[in-house]
Amino acid sequence: MILYNEEEYLQLSGIQHFTFCRRQWALAYIELQWAENVRTVEGRLLHEKAHTVTAREKRGDVIISRAMPVRSRELGLIGECDIVEFRRSEGGIALYGQEGTYAITPVEYKRGRPKSSHADMLQLTAQAICLEEMLCCDIPRAYLYYGETRHREAVELTKELREEVRTVVMEMHDYFARRYTPKVKWSKSCNACSLKDICLPVLGKKRSVQKYMEGHIGEAAGPDR
Repeated sequence: MILYNEEEYLQLSGIQHFTFCRRQWALAYIELQWAENVRTVEGRLLHEKAHTVTAREKRGDVIISRAMPVRSRELGLIGECDIVEFRRSEGGIALYGQEGTYAITPVEYKRGRPKSSHADMLQLTAQAICLEEMLCCDIPRAYLYYGETRHREAVELTKELREEVRTVVMEMHDYFARRYTPKVKWSKSCNACSLKDICLPVLGKKRSVQKYMEGHIGEAAGPDR
């Protein structure tokens, strides 16, 4: 099993971007280019709201930790969990300064509503793998909270999801090591991307470069007089 050094760690949050679009991830995390749009601002504000309360609080048999840093040498990832719940439970793990044992459940906050892709689930699964490695525990289930529906969605952390995370993360490390940014490949989802003015996905449409340049030269020249 490969164990990564700290200087090789990638941002855990990049899993969602990478799954959505390899090129978007490379522009943001390799070329360090970023831009905001309404969706990214809404997402950032939702995460900030989750982190504004006291970093740690106790509600009955549940201890809530916010913005908890996590990392994994196996995956070569570093990041943070929006919320980690430590619920008193038999068969859980012992916590320093606390009586009894606790089961661990990460909760990730997302804007909008549940997606058809695995992007959110893969990011959440990676968080759970980090926690399992750090705390020597097993986490069978985690939750995604969506701002639009204001509802938690349970995610069973299956073997298939865990293997998909490992496959995706290995590909991310390969791209990063080679400093590889994929070429433009236009799709309908490009319209919602905050990086479309940097990425220029229009160049990936089935349209020749000559036609593209002729159109822009024409616009620059203005109407005939």
